[in-house]
Amino acid sequence: MIKPLVAAVFLSLAFSPLALAQDKKDPSPAQKRQQARMKNCNEKASAQNLKGDDRQRFMSGCLKSEGKGTAQQARMKDCNKKASDQKMKGDDRKKFMSSCLKG
Repeated sequence: MIKPLVAAVFLSLAFSPLALAQDKKDPSPAQKRQQARMKNCNEKASAQNLKGDDRQRFMSGCLKSEGKGTAQQARMKDCNKKASDQKMKGDDRKKFMSSCLKG
């Protein structure tokens, strides 16, 4: 009587990872972007041989700034083009760029 019970418990434990594996979903696009940011920041931290608190501070700053770079760069490029189209120079260009970059 005990042997069939032990066998049933063993089989249910043996096949439970298969049941869990079927429920796994592919990561969303946002999750993929986060994974890419994490990988990039990890590579940078490893290249600098950072460990402990230094690595944690670096990773925190890197992950916060990682997503902003491209949007800020695109805004800078757009503002530069507008200023050039208007043939701005000197202080006028600086004032325009400042207000343009602030949005």
